[in-house]
Amino acid sequence: MLHTITKNRKILETELGKLYAIWLREFKVFLREKSRIIASTFTPLLWLFVIGTGFGSVVNSPAGVSTIGGIAIDYQKFLFPGIICMSVTFSSVFFGSYIIWDRKFDFLKSVMVAPVSRTMIFVGKTLGGMTTSLIQAAILLAIGLLIGIHYDPISIVMIVVVILLLSFALTSLGLTIGSYIESLEGFQFIVSFVVFPLYFLSGALFPLNNLPTWLSALTTLDPVTYAVDALRETMLGSGKNLFLTDLGILLISVIVLGAIGILSFRRMKAV
Repeated sequence: MLHTITKNRKILETELGKLYAIWLREFKVFLREKSRIIASTFTPLLWLFVIGTGFGSVVNSPAGVSTIGGIAIDYQKFLFPGIICMSVTFSSVFFGSYIIWDRKFDFLKSVMVAPVSRTMIFVGKTLGGMTTSLIQAAILLAIGLLIGIHYDPISIVMIVVVILLLSFALTSLGLTIGSYIESLEGFQFIVSFVVFPLYFLSGALFPLNNLPTWLSALTTLDPVTYAVDALRETMLGSGKNLFLTDLGILLISVIVLGAIGILSFRRMKAV
């Protein structure tokens, strides 16, 4: 019995070591690309302060923006949860492009022939994408204090959980797309048809009440919708759904997209 426990523990430690090595490589690549960090922060800030202020000057009435339940909120604050999700969405889905780079430089071939399962490779890369998304979101969360967004320890935990779930789901989606495409240009072309609908249909820019039926149906199918709503509920108290409802749907998205990603990795050719 003791021998079996010891053997299983060694196997677990070995597998976790492989997972850590893959994650660490992705994390170091991110830290070395200073321009990527700057660019991933600049675009959301542009939306927050330029689009948020510009549209806010038109949208804001003396009572503010009327959102769910008649709660009045300044448009820039209303936009902020959507900006967080925009950063996570773009960085997570485009993370799949690194599969193509790895394939070009034969790093992927080296990993594929290593004594590690493709499922572990997929999970390790997904965790790397989640880490980079969380770092970018943390920078934006700090900037949120400047526009009057307040946090407490519980809300921070809830926000982090939402970000990680959304990032895992969309990184899985990006890696799935990357596993089938060999050209970086082709990847960017395809992803453009994925990222922008995910963001614009999420309700990040407008309230989801009183929408036309066809548009409401599309927003319901978008997993980013539930992340935006969960963050809006946590930060502003104006979510359309209960937080646990949003969290449950995000978890389903993680399971579905994660399973699809694992199957895609198992079929992927290294070259």
